[in-house]
Amino acid sequence: MTIALIQKLSATLQDRVLFDSFQTTIEENARIGIIGRNGSGKSTLLSIIANELEATNGKIEWLVAPQIYYVKQEDEGFAADFYSTESNEALSKWQVPDGDFGQLSGGEKLKKRLAAAFSSQANVLLLDEPTNHLDQEGQRYLQTQMNAFPGAVFIVSHDRAFLDEVATMIWAIDDEKVHVFHGNYSAYVKWREHEKITAQRAYDKQQKKIARIESQLAELSSWSKKAHKDSTKQEGYKEYYRLAAKRMDKQVKSKRRQLEKELQKEKVEKPKEDLFVSFDIHHESKVGKRVLEVNHFTKRYGNRTLWKDAHFTIQHGEKIALIGGNGSGKTTFLRILLGEESYEGEMWKSPSLKIGYLSQTVFDLPEDKTPAQLFEVETFEKRGKVQTQMHHLGFTKAHWQQPIAKMSMGERVKLKLMLLMNSEMNVLICDEPTNHLDLPSREQLEKVLAAYEGTLFVASHDRYFIEKVTKTSLRFNGHQLVKHIAEQRECIQDDALKLSLETEIQAVLGELSYLKPTDPRYYELDQQFHKLTKKLRSLK
Repeated sequence: MTIALIQKLSATLQDRVLFDSFQTTIEENARIGIIGRNGSGKSTLLSIIANELEATNGKIEWLVAPQIYYVKQEDEGFAADFYSTESNEALSKWQVPDGDFGQLSGGEKLKKRLAAAFSSQANVLLLDEPTNHLDQEGQRYLQTQMNAFPGAVFIVSHDRAFLDEVATMIWAIDDEKVHVFHGNYSAYVKWREHEKITAQRAYDKQQKKIARIESQLAELSSWSKKAHKDSTKQEGYKEYYRLAAKRMDKQVKSKRRQLEKELQKEKVEKPKEDLFVSFDIHHESKVGKRVLEVNHFTKRYGNRTLWKDAHFTIQHGEKIALIGGNGSGKTTFLRILLGEESYEGEMWKSPSLKIGYLSQTVFDLPEDKTPAQLFEVETFEKRGKVQTQMHHLGFTKAHWQQPIAKMSMGERVKLKLMLLMNSEMNVLICDEPTNHLDLPSREQLEKVLAAYEGTLFVASHDRYFIEKVTKTSLRFNGHQLVKHIAEQRECIQDDALKLSLETEIQAVLGELSYLKPTDPRYYELDQQFHKLTKKLRSLK
């Protein structure tokens, strides 16, 4: 059943058009994944649906009275007025401890907000980056809750695997339009690639046609010039050549009109190239073999023990993943490294350490400042360097004087990365660095951190990211903190392969759902489905 009509919806930010003339319908049990680059308008679209923001033009006509619950990317001021039996059950399954909301980890805060959403009386849920901060168990439980929810769910996410598992429709914001696709994320990507190839072929065909006609015009023009020239030279033949020149002129004009008419009728715009995102993180030269060593290392909060009697050494240049569930102590460990938390036992840190820290929160930037004020550039040369970096990260010229308060969460993360890029450090600490980043930015950050020659600590639940960037892990589990090297990698690779196969299977099923058994492509996809499922079973 259709519950809402979106009619010619448009939104602008200052002078920048985010999307224009968006029209579609919303079904009562829709599972809509909303994707796009940082700052493209995803959160703006959710705010319009939630009636927290007014559209520039157009409207949403609700055919059924909406009860909307909006879980935003970050909400430091969150306070649930009540918790039902259902929410308490969810909090218990997610192992969220009681206590002050401000003292919870990023994942625990999100779980608490999600529990409030699913226990509400809403028939429309808006989830902005719901997998940020969540461990694998938390993501699986979130998927269970979404499957059981009877209303419509809108999900803004850059998590490819999660979108494949939950979304049945994709709204992609790109080039000031919202493109609607029926299917999951992987099926959308394949369709989009096919569309790009088709558009490029049409454009190339048009360019060849233009080149051919222009060549004919040039040849006719050359003959016309020669005819005009001959009409002034050869006595007795002037009139002949004058008439020939006029005929040539008519042919040139006729051909040009024909070309212009055809182009106007079938004009194919040149496909836009994907924006290349570029990071460049500097590091200082090697400062010694060891950077950190701990003995009898213990951390407690009152009667709660996070870990005890840990012993390990970190060498210069190691890339370490912090692995553990929400609330296991990963962020606490990073705060200890930064000197912001106390501990028991012994910890030796190299006195020459220069630490760069990318925290989970996006609220530690001065929201009233603009990038021009944040980077405090003193010379024209430095300003040009910073603005070039911003351009490479997908910012526009208008962002230079735009207050940080008006920027998306992903854009704020990129500004924090820029602050690191413009400082010198030999140890880099990243707490959930891919949260809020769009896919091109994630992929580029993976390459940069993999090539980084300093020491790296990364806390992340993104398995693809961990696999590509780190070689070593610190594992937080059962009151223990243990260093692992390489031997755990095979397990992580198997998990990544399973996830990849599951994603392929979902994409194949998505295509099959639109085909009839008599379609030639149906048999091919059916065989592919059986091969993939057989391979997946062999890994379990």
